[in-house]
Amino acid sequence: MAEQDPTASVFEEQRSYLFSIAYRLLGSVSDAEDIVQDAFLRWDREPLPDLRSPRAYLTTIVVRLCLDQLRSARAKREIYVGPWLPEPLITTGRTDLTDSLVLRESLSFAFLLMLENLSPLERAVFVLREVFDYDYPEIALSVDKSEANCRQVFHRARQRLAQRQSRFEATREQTEQITREFMRATTNGDVQDLLRLLAEDVVAISDGGGKAFAALRPVHSRENVSRGVLGSFSKAPPDSVRMVEVNGQPAIVATRGGEPRGVLLLDVKAGKVQALYAVVNPDKLRSVTTSAETGR
Repeated sequence: MAEQDPTASVFEEQRSYLFSIAYRLLGSVSDAEDIVQDAFLRWDREPLPDLRSPRAYLTTIVVRLCLDQLRSARAKREIYVGPWLPEPLITTGRTDLTDSLVLRESLSFAFLLMLENLSPLERAVFVLREVFDYDYPEIALSVDKSEANCRQVFHRARQRLAQRQSRFEATREQTEQITREFMRATTNGDVQDLLRLLAEDVVAISDGGGKAFAALRPVHSRENVSRGVLGSFSKAPPDSVRMVEVNGQPAIVATRGGEPRGVLLLDVKAGKVQALYAVVNPDKLRSVTTSAETGR
C-alpha cells in the first residue's frame, strides 16, 4: 500500500474546519468547496515548511480567498433575480459543523442573512472572532490588517448587528415540533392549522434565482404567507415531503421525480414561525439529499 503524501495528509486533517469557515463567510456550499480546493492546490504547490501550525496558515489562505470571492459576489448579487438566500447545507451527522451552540446557530439562515449587512472585511473579522474565537493577532494575520484596525472593525460590525440579533430563538425541540406541524398542515391543505403556526408579522422569502417559480419580493403577513405556501403546494405537489437536518436545524425537503425541488426552513421565535425561507433555485439544491432524516 502506497504511503500517503504527508502534505496531503496534513491538509485533509484541516479540510472540514476550513470548509466550516468558508461556508459561513460565503453562504454557499459549492463556493466554499471550491475555495477549500483552491487552498489545497496552493498548499500542495507551496506547503508550509514548519508543519506545527498548518491550521493558522491554511485559515489565512482560505479567508483571503473568501474575501476576494465576497467582493466579486456583491456585484453579482445586484443582478440576481429575486431575493438571495444561502445554499442549504445538509448537516445530519456533521458534528464537526454543529458540535456547539455557537457553531450551530452560526449556520442558521437567520444568522447568515444577518451577515449580509456587513462588508466583506467586517464579515470575516466578525465570524473569526465571534464564531471561531480567534484572538486579534490571528485575525490581523488572516485579513492582512493591523490588530487595532481589526478591533475597530469587529466593534463596528457588532454594533451594526446588535439590533438584528434576537435572544428569543426556539430550542431545537420546539423548532422540530413546529416544523412537523407545519409540514402536516401544508400537505393536508389545512389553512387554520397553518395560520395557527404563523406569527402575525411573519415574512416568507423565496429564492428561485430566476430558474424556478418564486416570489420576487418577500411576502408579509400570515394570511398572504399561508395563501402562498398552500398555493405552491397545490400547483406543483411534490412526490414526497420529509424532514432533514439542514444548517443545523430541522427543515422540510420536497422532492419530485426523485430530485429535490425545494428546501424550507422555519425561523421560530416565541412558539410561532417568524420567518420562512424557501430555496427552490435548482443550482442551490445540488448538494441536497434526502437520505438522512432527523430521526424522530
